[in-house]
Amino acid sequence: MPRPMKWRNVCCVPDLKEFGPIQEEGAVEDVVIMTLDEYETIRLMDYEGMTQEECAKIMGVARTTVQSIYSSARKKLSELLVFGVRLRIEGGEVKISEENERRCSFRMGKRRACCQRKDQPPCDCPKK
Repeated sequence: MPRPMKWRNVCCVPDLKEFGPIQEEGAVEDVVIMTLDEYETIRLMDYEGMTQEECAKIMGVARTTVQSIYSSARKKLSELLVFGVRLRIEGGEVKISEENERRCSFRMGKRRACCQRKDQPPCDCPKK
């Protein structure tokens, strides 16, 4: 009997879930699906600059699992860039973090809406 899948903790579902090339004629037919846990590893490791160990701790999985998820995510990003396919973020074996467990990302003084829901006041996540 196979070992059950361990749920991966992710901060939130991103507001923007689809990316792709800008085209004047017709739509791109090919779509690559990136799971929410793949998105989270890209966000934590590439944007936040975390190590695999730090990322694994936040996501609640082993470092080797994070390494595998990260490799898959980077492959999908390369398909977007090399072949001009659309990228859609959805699905995965994930658990959305509770508000008090979330870690926001910042860019140019603005908080990524990870824990800042539109119907609630801004969270008090510490800036880097």
